[in-house]
Amino acid sequence: MDRKRKWVLNSGALLVIFLGRMTTGLEVPLDPKVLEGLPQPPTITHQSSKDFIIDPRENILIYCEAKGKPHPSFSWTRNGTHFDVEKDSKVLMKPSSGTLVIDISGEKAEAYEGIYQCTARNEHGTAVSNNIVIRQSRSPLWSKERKEAIMVQVGVSLVLQCRPPAGLPPPIIFWMDNNFQRLPQNTRVSQALNGDLYFSNVLLDDTRNDYICYARFPHTQTIQQKQPITVKVLDNSPSGERRPSFMAPPGRSSTQMALRGGVLELECIAEGLPTPEVSWYKESGDLPSSRMSFHNFQKTLKIADVMEADAGDYRCTAKNSLGSAHHIIKVNVKAAPFWISAPRNLILAPKETGILTCRVSGDPKPQIAWSVNGVPIEDSPKDMSRKVEDATVILSDVQTGSSAVYQCNASNEFGYLLANAFVNVLAEAPRVLTPPNNVYQVITNNPAFLDCASFGSPIPTITWFKDSQTSILNRDPYVIHNNGTLEINVAQSLNSGKYTCIASNNLGTRENHVYLEVKEPTRILAQPEYMVVQRNRKAVFECKVKHDPTLIPTMNWLKDNGELPDDERFLVDTDSLTINDVTEEDEGTYTCVMNTTLDQDSASAMLTVVEEPDPPTDLELTDQRERSVQLTWIPGDEHNSPTQKFLVQYEDLLHQAGVWHNLTEEEGTKTTAHLDLSPYAYYSFRVLAVNHVGYSRPSQPSRQYRTNPAAPDVNPTDVHGVGTEHNNLVISWKELTGLQSNGPGLQYKVNWRQKDVEEDWSSETVANASKYVVSGTPTFVPYEVKVQAVNDYGNGPAPEAVEGYSGEDVPMSAPESVQVLVQNGTLAEVHWEPVLTSVVRGRLQGYKVSYWRERSLHQAEAQQEEQQVLAFSGNRTDGRLPGLKPYSLYTLNIRVVNGKGEGPPSPNHNFETPEGVPGPPSFLRIKNTNMDSLTLEWGPPQDNNGRLTGYTLKYQPVNSSNELGPVEEMMFPANETTVILSDLKYSTRYKFYFNAKTIKGSGPTITEEAVTIMDEAFIQQPIVDVVKVHSIGPAFTNVNSSVVGEEGAVISWEYFGPDKNVYVEYIVENSKEDWTKEFVNGSSGSQTYLIKGLKPGTSYRVRVVVKDHSEATIHSTEELVITLPEAMKSNQVDLATQGWFIGLMCAIALLILVLLIICFIKRNKGGKYPVKEKEDAHHDPEIQPMKDDDGTFGEYSDTEDHKPLKGSRTPSNGTVKRDDSDDSLVDYGEGGDGQFNEDGSFIGQYSGKKEKDTHEGNESSEAPSPVNAMNSFV
Repeated sequence: MDRKRKWVLNSGALLVIFLGRMTTGLEVPLDPKVLEGLPQPPTITHQSSKDFIIDPRENILIYCEAKGKPHPSFSWTRNGTHFDVEKDSKVLMKPSSGTLVIDISGEKAEAYEGIYQCTARNEHGTAVSNNIVIRQSRSPLWSKERKEAIMVQVGVSLVLQCRPPAGLPPPIIFWMDNNFQRLPQNTRVSQALNGDLYFSNVLLDDTRNDYICYARFPHTQTIQQKQPITVKVLDNSPSGERRPSFMAPPGRSSTQMALRGGVLELECIAEGLPTPEVSWYKESGDLPSSRMSFHNFQKTLKIADVMEADAGDYRCTAKNSLGSAHHIIKVNVKAAPFWISAPRNLILAPKETGILTCRVSGDPKPQIAWSVNGVPIEDSPKDMSRKVEDATVILSDVQTGSSAVYQCNASNEFGYLLANAFVNVLAEAPRVLTPPNNVYQVITNNPAFLDCASFGSPIPTITWFKDSQTSILNRDPYVIHNNGTLEINVAQSLNSGKYTCIASNNLGTRENHVYLEVKEPTRILAQPEYMVVQRNRKAVFECKVKHDPTLIPTMNWLKDNGELPDDERFLVDTDSLTINDVTEEDEGTYTCVMNTTLDQDSASAMLTVVEEPDPPTDLELTDQRERSVQLTWIPGDEHNSPTQKFLVQYEDLLHQAGVWHNLTEEEGTKTTAHLDLSPYAYYSFRVLAVNHVGYSRPSQPSRQYRTNPAAPDVNPTDVHGVGTEHNNLVISWKELTGLQSNGPGLQYKVNWRQKDVEEDWSSETVANASKYVVSGTPTFVPYEVKVQAVNDYGNGPAPEAVEGYSGEDVPMSAPESVQVLVQNGTLAEVHWEPVLTSVVRGRLQGYKVSYWRERSLHQAEAQQEEQQVLAFSGNRTDGRLPGLKPYSLYTLNIRVVNGKGEGPPSPNHNFETPEGVPGPPSFLRIKNTNMDSLTLEWGPPQDNNGRLTGYTLKYQPVNSSNELGPVEEMMFPANETTVILSDLKYSTRYKFYFNAKTIKGSGPTITEEAVTIMDEAFIQQPIVDVVKVHSIGPAFTNVNSSVVGEEGAVISWEYFGPDKNVYVEYIVENSKEDWTKEFVNGSSGSQTYLIKGLKPGTSYRVRVVVKDHSEATIHSTEELVITLPEAMKSNQVDLATQGWFIGLMCAIALLILVLLIICFIKRNKGGKYPVKEKEDAHHDPEIQPMKDDDGTFGEYSDTEDHKPLKGSRTPSNGTVKRDDSDDSLVDYGEGGDGQFNEDGSFIGQYSGKKEKDTHEGNESSEAPSPVNAMNSFV
């Protein structure tokens, strides 16, 4: 600690001392290490009660324990005089204690009765105990007395006196008979507080000779018995009814005193006939309901913990049917002395001032007497520093050695209080009692208390510092309590850190360090929610918690504030509770409690288990009538889900035993249903309850209820009359159920007659049938039909007639006056006259038009096509025929259709359709693509739809930006199928539009595209035609390929996708190897790519693909098959196999070796070798690049025609012909990458090859052939 801090602490301490504060008390710490070195006057720590009743059968034990420094010595007085313990062999004082053990075996306990007081003293003072009154418990016998039988008339009151002998303590009284059974008590017969037995009025049944009063003495556990009392109740002069009067206490009023803190018992016992009832009322206020109780059948009012406010007038009222009586008990409350503020021990430093206060109260007012070291203060030596003022002792300017024990005695007529308080004069440097480096942990926003318990005399001053700060913490949010504790009202994370407390007085300074850690609170983020779960299903309560990461949480689940059941169905996870197979016993409140060492949080939710309701019970049938009955039931348990409705079902044991039908539904709040019944049925009923979960099990069936037969109430339904043949009528209906029959012998009376014809009803009666066939009817005429139910008890109600028709027959004739109006080449209208109803012979459904194409008008022979049929419903007279082909001959006929079928067709009618525009040409092929020309072939349309007048061709170039150039148009006669287009631009893509036409106009256009090729001198004609391929995905269009030389192929396409990872992949056909992949710049629009290094005479499969970043294919073209031509054979002889050539090569090698040796020797001698001349002699000039002005291939000079191309083989004549070159075009590009523009032409043909001057020599990236080596020496 730096000097500045010391100065602040010391000056603060001096300031406190010089203020001369008045000390009211310094607590002596219980820390043994502190007590060990502190002097202390005696203090009584344990003593026996003031009134000590002993059992004469046991030793007497009188407690007196005290502490002090040095340990006090003990002495006793008995009855005010010194009690010499050592002289009495029966008395033993425990070591280091004042407790007396008195052995009364063989002695009378009365000899040791008296008033005992214990004294504990050391060099610093004397403490005394209370006056302990020792009395022996007594249980005296009843005095013998002769008891005469008590004669009493019926109805009078009676008191049987007990009057037990006086015991110590007083005995407990109860009445029993000779069989040790308690005598029954009630409002008429009851025991008073003094033990007497009161009869408000006697009955004949009260006659008995064993009214025995018993007294039980609790200390000795003995019971004394009074002589039995005999009571004889006479009936010769019974007492009449009378108003109540009080037997105890007598008179109209009485007085009773109670002590504060004790128990007040007020008693009123009344006599009268009938037996009166007793009630209580306080006139000056309300009865203390929280502390009062009634006993002895309202005859005793008991008030516990009496207070001064309980004083007043208490009215007890006895009342019967003849009147009432009143008695007032005036209650006075007195008080033995009780403490308001007992004197407390004082620890004072020299020169300090202290006060001892003895504040008591009581009624009457207690008298206070002070003693010092057990001697009345007025008899003690005079002390000028001490001043006594009634209940206060003021000690001023105390000196070392003036320690003492003061006694305060407060007494009145009801008792006394005695208290010891020492004054200990000490001079002690500060001591910090709180352990060092304590770590306090607290939750954010909670108060934090940092202890700094200290001891010293004078009382040390406590100051606090945080971390390295020099300022004293004595402002918001800090509060320093009197005991030195530092309080932070609302702790925050910034309050965490190291704290230092300093205790100082004028004798020294001590400091202590503690640490505060403010933690985040534990909070439940996702609380469990109220759940309603069906029985046998699963319930899941969530409880997700956030807590301080440095605290270890513990999750605990409770059910109804108790532990979870020990059941494997309960699964506790880190943040949830799962209950499987829920049962009713699982209902309750579930609480998740998250505990840490500092705090906790909890959340609760209820679980309600629902299931189908229990079935109703106790079904009863009431109000039984012919056609109705009332059904009542008792609902079953709803299982936490209210019943929504009740479903009443019935079973007809007569007609359909074992089958239950729904009869009616009632609301869930009803338990009665009025049921309408049918005759001739054996009913049983049952009820099902329905709640949110589902249906209950059916109730037990009711008793059977039978209804009497009757005539039918209803007739059959769904009555129809329909003919199935041209000469019959089938009458059908839906049969009645057995319940609808209403009686035995159910039959159906079928009636029919022809409508609008004067004739009687025909009828037939049938049984067990649902139809009847009437034969010999006219074809398709209307009938009236009706069906009536009859049984053995009568007919059903009169049925209503239903209209029906007899059977139909096919139509007799076809429509006439058929006309066709042709609208255009594909549509015609047909008209006809309707047929007469009489020849339809049935219900007209419509007309059916059949038509077919005989042939095209430009064909001589008929080519009849499949017949087409159109149906026109209803009584139509026209219809439209769509979808016709132009320039064709058609035939049609019409039929009438009714419910029986089709009539005969009308005569065939022919009509022709006019010409129309032709269909698209059947094909358009592009062949013989050259540098500036190509051939087009086409085929005529499959559908000419008239006479062809010719073809129209349009074409235009397309540049690399997909922009269209000027359109050229050509016309061709109908008999031409091919044309050669010339004067085209080389290496250019063209788009062609082609259609046919008739006199009606041009037909649909078909399109094709093609690319003209480059100079024929360098491009082989492909083995296959240019292939037009459609892409698999929408990203690719116009995919084409062509062969370039013997080892290359060009593939072109259009790509319009967002992805840029475009690859050309190829593989040898029928090969199982992986695809070879080459990356292409994936820009949108037209693209071309040259695949090089292919094997001559080999077929390849080629495709263009787009891949994503994971190398997965997302777009792909169809695969192209490209076949390369065989390599051209050379007529020259393979020199490498000739003997003379081998020899010549060896000689050349030897000559080179000799020249190298000579060169080396000359160089070492300083000579020069003519390297420049050597290089000029053997120079192999480059082929000239392509001319920049016209973009054509570079021309060769006459002197270069005989030079071999790089990588080629030289014929034996030493010349190289253009047609004999087998080089790839790659050899003429820079770096070997042959690239194409979007229009298919080469990019920078030959221009990328740098011109080499003579200084570069004959360097080549390829190894020279032996022939080239020879040429270099020529």
